Amino acid sequence: MEKAKISATQLFILMVLFELGSALLVPLAMGAKQDAWLAILIGMLCSFFFFLIYHKLYSYYPDLLPTEYMQKILGKVLGTLLAFIYIVYFLYDASRVLRDFGEMLLTFAYPDTPLFIANALLMLVIIYITRKGIEAIARSGELLFIFMYFLAIAGFILIISSGLIDFKNLQPVLKEGILPVAKVALTETLYFPFTEAIVFTMLLPYLSNPKKANVTMLCATGLSGINLIITMIINISVLGVDLMTRSQFPLLSTVQTIQVADFLERLDVFFMFAMVIGIYFKVSILFYASIISTATLFKIKSPSRLAYPLGIIVLFLSITIASNFQEHL
Repeated sequence: MEKAKISATQLFILMVLFELGSALLVPLAMGAKQDAWLAILIGMLCSFFFFLIYHKLYSYYPDLLPTEYMQKILGKVLGTLLAFIYIVYFLYDASRVLRDFGEMLLTFAYPDTPLFIANALLMLVIIYITRKGIEAIARSGELLFIFMYFLAIAGFILIISSGLIDFKNLQPVLKEGILPVAKVALTETLYFPFTEAIVFTMLLPYLSNPKKANVTMLCATGLSGINLIITMIINISVLGVDLMTRSQFPLLSTVQTIQVADFLERLDVFFMFAMVIGIYFKVSILFYASIISTATLFKIKSPSRLAYPLGIIVLFLSITIASNFQEHL
């Protein structure tokens, strides 16, 4: 295991970018209709319980990856099997998020471009950065985190300035009771995007200050959840539930409605910049976790050698996972 090389701040930034990632792109928790924001809140709060478990396991095995301490807890056979399942999960999730990127890019700007080309271009960048190590991913996160939040704040101000928000679209609250909202929270938002962050258990052994791991994970999840709740409230307030449900990319539809002083409009490109940043980091972290976990499980001394073969697997899966975008969703 290499020496820890990322700070608590870098871990915080990576977690926020990861959890926002593709969650800002797709219709999230729409089974709860106008209470979707509440389903996100419940999912976020429930995820804290899992993060406490992740941290407890990390405190017992601070220098080991989960794929290593699984074998100590469950034994060689079951531990190896579970570790392999986690590797498959990381690769599968990376391919799904990469597909999100390709579909967004083709829908937004390049309808005549093959999906393979769009996905391959991003995958090449991700292979390059993961070969450089977790430090390179973390440092790029520090730079792009500021840019992404600048875009988010600017977009929020412009939406308010446009006078598009109608809070009546959020009413009535809990029209059908709490049970439908809780069901959506526990079957959808808890998993996506919050407990997807189990991938960060693979990065905790690289943390320079282990004592800050618990607070960092909880704060990052809290900030991500608040951002998603605000985004969902804005989307529903601007578009309404019916249009939100029909829209492939609700936030894009919201951004497209911005018009300030009859000249400031067509700000879709800023939405695309933010989404590319989020998806880039989400795929990078999932892909990096799959590389280091595969290397430890199969005793490969040079993990960077796995970048190309595993990258081809992720790229192939992202194309074949579904025949169209609706099937993918």
